[in-house]
Amino acid sequence: MKRANVIGTAVLLLFFGATTLGHAQQDQKNDKRDKPDKQAEPAQQRGQQQQQNQNKQQAQQQQDKNNQQHAQQQQQNQNRQQVQQQQQDKNNQQHAQQQQQQDKNNQQHAKQQQQDQNRQQVQQQQQDKNNQQHAQQQRQDQNKQQAQQQQRQSNNNQQITQRQSGRPVQQQRTQQQQISQQGEQRGDWQQRRAHSFDNEHRDWDQRGGYNGYRIPDVYFSNYYGSRHSFRVYGLPFMQVGGYPRFQYGGYWFSVVDPYPEFWGDDWYESDDVYVAYIDNGYYLYDSRYPGRPGVAISISF
Repeated sequence: MKRANVIGTAVLLLFFGATTLGHAQQDQKNDKRDKPDKQAEPAQQRGQQQQQNQNKQQAQQQQDKNNQQHAQQQQQNQNRQQVQQQQQDKNNQQHAQQQQQQDKNNQQHAKQQQQDQNRQQVQQQQQDKNNQQHAQQQRQDQNKQQAQQQQRQSNNNQQITQRQSGRPVQQQRTQQQQISQQGEQRGDWQQRRAHSFDNEHRDWDQRGGYNGYRIPDVYFSNYYGSRHSFRVYGLPFMQVGGYPRFQYGGYWFSVVDPYPEFWGDDWYESDDVYVAYIDNGYYLYDSRYPGRPGVAISISF
């Protein structure tokens, strides 16, 4: 029985030993099979790591490139901003200079305007003064003309009254003055007698137009014309510039034509004459010779 147990135990031990040995061999085989895999795993990992490193390097390079491009872009932007700022500063400076020039021009313009206004004020004051003086002169002239007109009217009325009464038309003079003047008048008229009136006579158109004083129409129609004749003899008389001159109705009449040779020697004393305005000029006519040309005369105060 003991032997059987011993044998059994031995068998069990042998079986266990064989089993253990088989497992050990199997483990060794398994270890051998697994060992190449374990050896191959680091190489693969190294390849992956290298690939990752390369990818990282490429990524880093790309990042560096991007950073470099970004830095360049920033530098370009900074340069452009600097250029723009410099241009802006230049523009601002130019604008400030232009503004200063504009202000200077405005000041000069304002100064010029003020000077112009001052000059205009002075001119206006001078003009007002001149106008005032001119108005005063005009009033004085008008008063003088009115006085002269009144004097002429008075003289003419006196002469008309004297003529209507049949008395000689003359101003008050001494007898000696009358005799002296009559002698001078006779000699002066004789010197102005024409040899051929048709050839020596010139009307006012031929003389270039009348440029003497013009008697107002109303006054002229009342005291002159063919209806208002008079005699030259005895009127105030003088000779000016070689031309006989007599006064009638307040005006002086200068005889610029020689009187016709067919008028009598004493026409100024014996003939009735009158003053007419014909063809833009004044002429002296002798009532004894109707239809014959008149003698050109010029009128003055």
